[in-house]
Amino acid sequence: MSEAPETGPVADRTLRTGPGRVLVAVYAVFALAATARGSYQLVTRFEEAPAAYGLSVLAGVVYLVAAVGLARAGRTSRVVALVSVSVEMAGVLVVGALSVFASGVFPDDTVWSGFGSGYLFIPLVLPALGLWWILHVHRLDREAQATGA
Repeated sequence: MSEAPETGPVADRTLRTGPGRVLVAVYAVFALAATARGSYQLVTRFEEAPAAYGLSVLAGVVYLVAAVGLARAGRTSRVVALVSVSVEMAGVLVVGALSVFASGVFPDDTVWSGFGSGYLFIPLVLPALGLWWILHVHRLDREAQATGA
């Protein structure tokens, strides 16, 4: 007997349904915004703050990976989403704390500076919502598997 594929009725109703669609859209917008802003700053003002601008590009890549992980069905995509959103949460907390308590570390703002204050704190709230959604869907799927649904 072959193993069940990653996609199907159960997998399709998971991360990319309901609130997951909104998360995918917000992550996609932030991926575009952070990558475009960081790339532009790297090209035009590299000498001013290369670490900050590079970090913004990295944040954009993390947002993109999270969006793709949330948008695709399957166990592997869920793990990708969980890891990327966790990296995002760690990044926002570490960079946010450094930018507040050791402001000289980043001479210019990144997406995650001030815990995302330049973006209405969405970079701080977004990974919390993303982690909640991923874990919520995982729990629902485990319950469905346990009951044979």
